Amino acid sequence: MSAEIHKQFIPYEPKAGEEYMNPQQHAHFRKILEDWKAELSQDIDRTVHTMQDEATLFADPNDRASQESDMALELRNRDRERKLIKKIDETIANIESGDYGYCESCGVEIGLKRLEARPTATLCIDCKTLDELREKQVAK
Repeated sequence: MSAEIHKQFIPYEPKAGEEYMNPQQHAHFRKILEDWKAELSQDIDRTVHTMQDEATLFADPNDRASQESDMALELRNRDRERKLIKKIDETIANIESGDYGYCESCGVEIGLKRLEARPTATLCIDCKTLDELREKQVAK
């Protein structure tokens, strides 16, 4: 996962004969996604405030270069988190449209365990594996 889900959640335990991606499952995953988004947003806000507080001009070029390098790394991390927030928003939209939990490539169920491990997953494990194999072949 690009960034880990830090808050703990209780794994969903489906009842016998329960329909896949029913309203309770949708609510379960929506909560995971919304909590994750809130945590990422807090991290971004905290970074902005920290960078504003630490914006100091160092006379020593090495100290200044070190600070700029640290800030650049922090900004790259926050940019990745902003992209993840966008993906979370798209995933929540998929829940609302009823498309969540199904592979966008072959249409099969992605599965509750995989979605809890990676709530923004859009491919089943088989299609994801094929996708990664194709990427490796292209990279060679």
